[in-house]
Amino acid sequence: MENTNSNVSFDIKNAKLSLNSISVYRNLLKDKVVNSLYLFLNYADGEKVELDHTAELYNNFFFNLSESGTNSLKEYIINKILFDENAFSRIEKHKNIEDAAANDLKKLQFIASLKGSFIKDRLLKIFDKNKFKNVIEEFPQWGEVEKLDLTNIPEHIKLIKESLYNSDNWNECIYDLKKFHQNYGCGIFAFYRAFVWEYVDGKSQFKCISNPDPVELSDFIGYENERKIVIENTVQFLKGFPSNNVLLYGDRGTGKSSTVKAILNKYYKDGLRMIELPKAHIIDFPDIIRQLKDKPQKFIIFIDDLVFGDNEESYTALKSILEGGIESKSRNILIYATSNRRHLVKEYFSDRDSAKSQRGDGEIHYGDSRQEKLSLADRFGINVLFSSPDKKRYLEIVDGIADKRKLKIDRKTLHREAVKWEMWYNGPSARTAVQFIDWIEGKNKIENK
Repeated sequence: MENTNSNVSFDIKNAKLSLNSISVYRNLLKDKVVNSLYLFLNYADGEKVELDHTAELYNNFFFNLSESGTNSLKEYIINKILFDENAFSRIEKHKNIEDAAANDLKKLQFIASLKGSFIKDRLLKIFDKNKFKNVIEEFPQWGEVEKLDLTNIPEHIKLIKESLYNSDNWNECIYDLKKFHQNYGCGIFAFYRAFVWEYVDGKSQFKCISNPDPVELSDFIGYENERKIVIENTVQFLKGFPSNNVLLYGDRGTGKSSTVKAILNKYYKDGLRMIELPKAHIIDFPDIIRQLKDKPQKFIIFIDDLVFGDNEESYTALKSILEGGIESKSRNILIYATSNRRHLVKEYFSDRDSAKSQRGDGEIHYGDSRQEKLSLADRFGINVLFSSPDKKRYLEIVDGIADKRKLKIDRKTLHREAVKWEMWYNGPSARTAVQFIDWIEGKNKIENK
C-alpha cells in the first residue's frame, strides 16, 4: 500500500508548516494530542506514504483527542492556549512577544479548523481512490461543537473561551488574552482553585483538585464572630494589605476546616487559591514559595489537623516559616492551619514534673524548652477558638439547618431527637447537628414516601 506521489496536498503542507512556525506557544508541540496530530501531518507530507501507517497515525491522534474529554479540536486548542505557560502568558515584557503570540494565534486557529472530513478528502487525493476509498471513509471523524459546554466553569474563564470560540480572527483576541493573564495568571492556577502538595514517584508536585468541597459560608449556622475574624483577614490579604497567618483551634466538629474551604469558595474569583499541605511535607515550604511567589494569585497554604510529637523535623520547619526567614516570606502567601490543640504540641504528665530536669535523662533548662514548644501557636498572628456549643447553641444550630432545608418537623420533636442523637454519638457540635439533620430528614422522607 505504498504511494510514491510527492505532490501532497498543499493544505496538509500548510497545516504542518503552521505547527512548525509556532514560536511563543511552542510548548503545545509537546502536548500529547497536538504532537500526535503533528506526527500524522508530517508523515502524510512525506514522499513515500503507506496507508497502513497513515491509518495508525490518524487513529492515534483521534484516540488521544477523544481521551482528552472532547471531540472538538477547536475546543481542545482553545483550552491549551488559555493555560499554556509561556513568555506571553507570564506577561514578560520582552520586545515583540505580543506580536509573536498574535501570529501564533492565527496559526493555531488554522490548525483548530481542521476536521476529520477535511483530512479524509485530502487522503483520497493521495491514495488510489478506487482501491482505498472505503477504508479511508471509515476513518473516524472529529468535529466542532455547536455550543461550548461551560458547566461548572468560572465566569472569567467562560468569557475568554467564548471570545476565542466565536472570533473569526484569534489574533484580534490578543488583548483579551493579555488582560486574562494579567488578572488570573496562567497554567493550572488560572483554572483550578484547590490543590494538594503530594509526591508521585518521589517527585513533589501540585495535584489539581477538580471538585473541591463545595461548602459555602452561607451553609453555616453559628460561629459568626469566629468566622468574621478569618474572613476579614482574608479580605485584607486579597487587597494587598498587611494580614496574618491564622490558627483555627478548638474542639472537633466545630467547622474549622470547613470554614477555610468555604472562604476559598467565596473568594477564588478574586484570585484566591489554596494549597493543602500535609504536615509531613512542611519541610517543602521553601520549594512551594519559589513556585508561587511570582504568581498573580494569592495563596493560602492550608495545614489541617496540625499537631506535633517530640523531635519532629516539621515542627522546626514550621517554626522557621512562621518566624519569617528570607525564604519563608512572600506577599502572596499565608498559612491557615487547624488543630484540636491550642499549643499544637503533645504534652505528657511527665512534662509537668519539675523534677524531670534533675534526672539524668532530662535537660537542665527544661522549662525553657517547654515554653519554646508551647509558644509555637503564638507565632501565628491570629488564633481563633472554635469551642463545642452548649445545649442551647447546639439546638440553635439544629434549628438553623432544619430551616434551611425546610424540614416540616415540630420543634419539640426536633429538639428531643437532636439531644438523643448527640448523646448517642459524638456530643454537641456543628458536625453532629448536620449528621443529625441528615438522619432525620432521610428518615422522614422514607416514612412519608
